[in-house]
Amino acid sequence: MRVSIIIPTLNEAEQIERSIEHAQRSGADEIVVADGGSDDATVEFARRQNCELVTSATGRAVQQNAGARHATGDVFLFQHADAWLDPAAVDQIKTALEQPTVLGGAFCQQIEAAGTLYRLLEQFNARRVKWLGLPYGDQGIFLRRDVFLELGGFPDVELMEDVLLMRALRRRSRPVLLPGPIHVDARRWQRHGVVRQTIRNWSILTAHACGVSPSRLAQFYQRHDR
Repeated sequence: MRVSIIIPTLNEAEQIERSIEHAQRSGADEIVVADGGSDDATVEFARRQNCELVTSATGRAVQQNAGARHATGDVFLFQHADAWLDPAAVDQIKTALEQPTVLGGAFCQQIEAAGTLYRLLEQFNARRVKWLGLPYGDQGIFLRRDVFLELGGFPDVELMEDVLLMRALRRRSRPVLLPGPIHVDARRWQRHGVVRQTIRNWSILTAHACGVSPSRLAQFYQRHDR
């Protein structure tokens, strides 16, 4: 079983080398960086590493699908550029997928910041996966290659592509939660505040459930590079 790690990037020069190095240490069989038009040193840094580089239009869904088309593994792990894997991550995936009923899943998080609010957020995100079967992209979503292709990949939307894909997966098999952890940079919570960012995320999910389109919701979700 070969595991391909796909990392979408957009102006991630400060993060990408660490992400690639930890992906290598985790035992990845292939690392694909899918860049969406960075104008910093992201592409230069990625080329220095032993990984594949593809370019596409900007957009996490578009970039991840482009990376998946290039990847050759039996399993795809989609990892955000501001996250990095535990050394045991790939082995955990391979062990979980020895069960044929397991089609995909994600990891427990470790947000790299001190404070009770961050620990509560980690616990809440883990419980969301266990109770609702709904991991988010920053938890390191992985799927069997054939299942990803059968589901049509990530929906071509500007926001919530991870939620929509996991809902599609959930209709076939409940995603598993692996111990990981996947380490996550705290920059977005530190920038906006833990409570404010969490309320914003919940508001977006609620609005989508009420029929607001992902393209409309994307206007209220600020990218890290802006």
